[in-house]
Amino acid sequence: MRIVARVAIAVVVLAVAFLYLVGTGRFGRLVHAGSPTAAARPAAVVTARIEAQQASARGVGARDDDGQIVFGDLHVHTGFSNDAFLLGLPGMVGEGASTVSDACDFARFCSALDFFSINDHAEASTPRKWRETIDAIRQCDAVARAGDAPDLVPFLGWEWTQMGTSRENHFGHRNVVLRDLDDASIPARPISASSPANFFERARPGPLQVGLFPFVAGWEYNDLIAFNREVAATPACPSDVPERELPLDCRESAADPAELFAKLDDWNVPSLVVPHGTTWGMYTPQGASWDKQVAAHFRDPSRQRLVEVYSGHGNSEELRRWKEVDLDADGRASCPEATPDYLPGCQRAGELVRARCIEAGETDAVCDARAADARRYYAEAGSAAGHLAVPGARPDEWLDAGQCRDCFQPAFNYRPRGSVQYMLALRDFEGGDAHGGLDRFRFGFIGSSDTHTARAGTGYKEVARLRMTDAAMQASTKRLARPSTERPPEARPVDLATANPVSWLEGERSGSFFVTGGLAAVHARSRERGDVFDAMMRRETYATSGPRILLWFDLVNAPDAGARVPMGGHVAMGRAPRFEVRAVGSFEQAPGCPEHVLADLGADRALRLCANECYNPTDVRRPITRIEVVRIRPQQRPGEDPTALVEDPWRVLPCDGDAAGCRVRFGDPEFASAARDALYYVRAIEAPSPVVDAGGLRCDVDEAGRCTGVHACGMDPADDCLAPSEQRAWSSPIYVDYAAPPPWPTSDAPDEVL
Repeated sequence: MRIVARVAIAVVVLAVAFLYLVGTGRFGRLVHAGSPTAAARPAAVVTARIEAQQASARGVGARDDDGQIVFGDLHVHTGFSNDAFLLGLPGMVGEGASTVSDACDFARFCSALDFFSINDHAEASTPRKWRETIDAIRQCDAVARAGDAPDLVPFLGWEWTQMGTSRENHFGHRNVVLRDLDDASIPARPISASSPANFFERARPGPLQVGLFPFVAGWEYNDLIAFNREVAATPACPSDVPERELPLDCRESAADPAELFAKLDDWNVPSLVVPHGTTWGMYTPQGASWDKQVAAHFRDPSRQRLVEVYSGHGNSEELRRWKEVDLDADGRASCPEATPDYLPGCQRAGELVRARCIEAGETDAVCDARAADARRYYAEAGSAAGHLAVPGARPDEWLDAGQCRDCFQPAFNYRPRGSVQYMLALRDFEGGDAHGGLDRFRFGFIGSSDTHTARAGTGYKEVARLRMTDAAMQASTKRLARPSTERPPEARPVDLATANPVSWLEGERSGSFFVTGGLAAVHARSRERGDVFDAMMRRETYATSGPRILLWFDLVNAPDAGARVPMGGHVAMGRAPRFEVRAVGSFEQAPGCPEHVLADLGADRALRLCANECYNPTDVRRPITRIEVVRIRPQQRPGEDPTALVEDPWRVLPCDGDAAGCRVRFGDPEFASAARDALYYVRAIEAPSPVVDAGGLRCDVDEAGRCTGVHACGMDPADDCLAPSEQRAWSSPIYVDYAAPPPWPTSDAPDEVL
C-alpha cells in the first residue's frame, strides 16, 4: 500500500507540475512580426490612379493648388494585440495569428492604400514586440520606396486602450501615430492605459487554472498561454523615474489622457492622438459622456487634431436626445422610459424578468416589483455589463434594446453622449482660454477599419464578412464568456468583481454591427510622409465609410480677399459665410485582383490574405445623390443642452446623379444675426449599394414600429449579411468663430447647384 500511495503521490505531483508548466506557457509558440513581400507596386499602377483622380477633380472644377487626395487607415491591429491574437485561434477564425508584415502586404497589394499605421494595443506590448514592430515597419517603408514612385507610407503607432469600470473613471480608446521612423523620433516603449484599480489585472487566473485550458479548448491554446505569459513577464515601469531614464524592459502606463499627453510631451516627438470608438457601448459605461474630457488638461489640441468618426465597429457621429440611463444631480442612475425610436436595455431587462416571473406563477404585484428591481440593477451596473442583471437571457431575447434605430450604421449599444456631434457642441467654461481660442474640441474627421486581422483598409469591397470585418469576434467571446445557464425569475445585482470581463462584450449581438470599415482621406501636397502628416495636423482630412469618394469643402469668402479656407480650417468673421462643396463618387469594383498582385504575392498568399478580392477599380464611378450639411453652434453658457445645438441635417442639397460628380454652394444668412460661433461640415452621399452588416440585428417590426424579433448575423461564412445602405464621406468641419460684423453689406446669396 505504501508503494501505491507513493506512486499516487508522485503521479499527482507530476500532474500538478505538468499543469504548472502548461499554465506558464512552456509549450506555446510566440507570434513574430515577419518580413513584408519584397516587391514594389508597379509605378505605372500608382501613376495611373493619381491621373484618374486628377481627371475626376478637373470635372468638378479642381484648382492648381488642390494637391492630391491620399487614402489610408490609421487603426490596424495584428496578432501582437490580445484580442486580435484570439481571432487566429482554432474555433475562432482559425487563420493563424496575423503579423505586422501582413498589414504591410495587405495595404500595398489587397487594399492598395497610400498610407496606414500599426496600432497594436500597448497593454499587450512587450519589449520584443515593440522592437519587431519597428523593424517590420521600417522594412515596409524601404520596400514601398524601392520603386520609381513611393507606393505606401507606413506609420508607427499604438493604441492606448483605456476602459473604465464606471462613467467617472472612463476615458476610452485613443490611437497614437508617430510621424517619423528614425530612432530619435520613436519612444522606447508604447504607453499603455492602466485600468482602474488594476481591475482587469486582478481578474487573471493562476497557472494551475490556466494549465487546464488546453485540455478543454484544444492543445493549440498553449499559444494563447505563451502570449499572456510574455505580457505578464514584463514588469511595470517605476513611476518616479523620468521617461528617458526608464529601463527598456518595462511596461509604461498612463491612467488618463492628461498623463498620456504629459508622457508624450516628455518624449517630445511629433505625434497625433486620435480618439475612437467613442459611442461603442461594448466597453463604454452607461451614462458616460465627454463632458469631463473637454477640460484643458484632457483636451490637448496640439495632439488631438483628429477624431475617428467611423470605423469597422460602426458610426460614432450622431447625437440623439434619448439616454441609456438617467442621472440625477448626485449621479445616481435610473431607467428612462422607452421612446418610439429607442428601447433602453434596462427597460427590456424589466420586461424579461416580469415575463419569467409570471411564468413562474407569481402575482402581478410581485412581478412588477421584480421588474422594477431588474431595471434598477441594469441601470446601476454603471459599466457596460448591465445585461448580466438578467442571468441566462438569450441574445435574441434582448431584441434591439440599446441600439440606435435611425443612425447610419451605428456602433453597438450606442452611447450618444460620446458622439462626435456631442463633443463639438461642448465648451470648457472653467479652464479659461489657455489655448488661444481653443476652449473646445476642434477635430478633423477620419474613418478607419479597426481591423484585428492586419487587413488595413478593408472597406473597398463588401465581401468575406468573417475575414474583412471583426464579426468573428463573436466566436471568441461566446467561447470564453461562459454565460449563465440559469434562468431565475428575478434579477440580480451586477458584481463587477466576480463578473467575467469577456461576458461584457455581448458577442453574439455585437457581431451584427461589425462593418467592413472606413478610410481616412487626406488632402496632401504630395505622397511623402511629412506632407501626409502635416495635412493631418492641419485637419485637412475627411472620413469615408469605405469607398474612395473624392470630396472638397471650402469656405470661399474668408476675410482675406479671395482667400479660401479648406475643410478643417478655422476662421473668425462677422459676415455670412459662403461654402463650396465638390464631390465625386467612388469607382465600381471589378471582381478579383489585378494581375500584378497575383504575380507579386503569389496565388496562395493572395487567397489567404486578400481572399482573392482586391481593390480593383473599373472606370465607372458611383453617383453622388445629395450633399447634407450639418451645423453645430457650440455652447455659449454652462449647462446649455448640446442636443439643441446640433442641426442635422441643416441643409440638404440635391445632386443630379451625374457620374462626373456634384458641385454645390451654400451660405448661412443667420450667422451674423445669431452672433455666435458655428461649425459646418458636409456629408456626400452615394447611391444605395449592398453593404455587409448594414441591417444590424435585422428586426421584425410590427405596425407600431416596434422590434418583435431579430435575425442576428452569425458565423455562416456563406452569409455576408448584405443590406442596402448609402455609403458616404464626412468632411472635416470648418470652424467659423463670430467676430464683429463688417461695415459692408453681407451676402444672402441662395444655395446653388453648379
